[in-house]
Amino acid sequence: MKRLTLSVLDQSISVAGSSEDAAIRDTLDLAQHCERLGYARFWVSEHHGLSTTVGSAPEMLMAAIAARTTRIRIGSAGVMLPHYSALKVAEQFRVLEALAPGRIDLGVGRAPGGDMRTARALNSNAHAAADNFPEQVRDLQAWTTLPEHHGIAAHPLGPHAPEVWILGSSNYGAQLAAHFGLPYAYAYFFVDGQGADEALALYRRLYRPSERHPEAQATVCVWALVADTHDEAAHHALGRERWRVDRARGVLGPLQAPDAIAQRGFTADEWPTVEAMRAKAFVGTASEAGSQLRSLADELGLDEIVVNTWAHEPAVRRTSYALLAKEFGLETAT
Repeated sequence: MKRLTLSVLDQSISVAGSSEDAAIRDTLDLAQHCERLGYARFWVSEHHGLSTTVGSAPEMLMAAIAARTTRIRIGSAGVMLPHYSALKVAEQFRVLEALAPGRIDLGVGRAPGGDMRTARALNSNAHAAADNFPEQVRDLQAWTTLPEHHGIAAHPLGPHAPEVWILGSSNYGAQLAAHFGLPYAYAYFFVDGQGADEALALYRRLYRPSERHPEAQATVCVWALVADTHDEAAHHALGRERWRVDRARGVLGPLQAPDAIAQRGFTADEWPTVEAMRAKAFVGTASEAGSQLRSLADELGLDEIVVNTWAHEPAVRRTSYALLAKEFGLETAT
């Protein structure tokens, strides 16, 4: 059986009964934990103006993670590039590469990472900037690989350069990654897998080899939660289910405790949404989730999957990642 590489996406989730700043510190602790378990990458997300996903500055989180780790690759999933200057992002990530040589992934996306009012506060020209995303990616790719671009150098230069990834949940990102010869990560968890097979097939068919990436390289990010028993995993998954149901009604907030959700339950109107989520979920024992992940990797032709896990209790997330690491035989650090 082909060996499957596992990586991590963390979104710095705020939880009821705790503070948002504690979520940032928990991300740092989780990165160290996942490095010890043998995960290949640890990616952090960028969101703005949201009270659940509170990681608003991935480049700063990455610097802190770099100072606390030695082996695991560290990345953004992603920097929402239309908010910023491509040159400035290239400089930030070249600094990160200097701090953690050979370990930096620069994942970029086109979405605002929040509502449009917040996007305009970040960049008053937000709509036009999103239209210029392909040009930004071209410039970013150049400034992270060449000594100069447009007569300007992105410092500091060194023997290593950040590895640029395109992130997306539609055919648009797949085509863009293929055009520039860049690795591609599909946000499977964001759309419950809808369109993943089509986007990856399009990416591979249209792929134009680049000097750094002569072959297409793709992954997907899934949401998974593992525990010692199926019932225990399902109980802890209630937090995300409640959040998804509430989000559909425009209600956002910190992740609620599963005991409180179980006591209150879901209404008859909410059950169809919950059941649809559960049908697509990677939730259960390590053996159950492991079998599903292997099947998905075979179906999509992947040798790496990125795992995102939400749980109200930090210990539950750590246990979930530890059980998956054991299931897939990851090489733990001594």
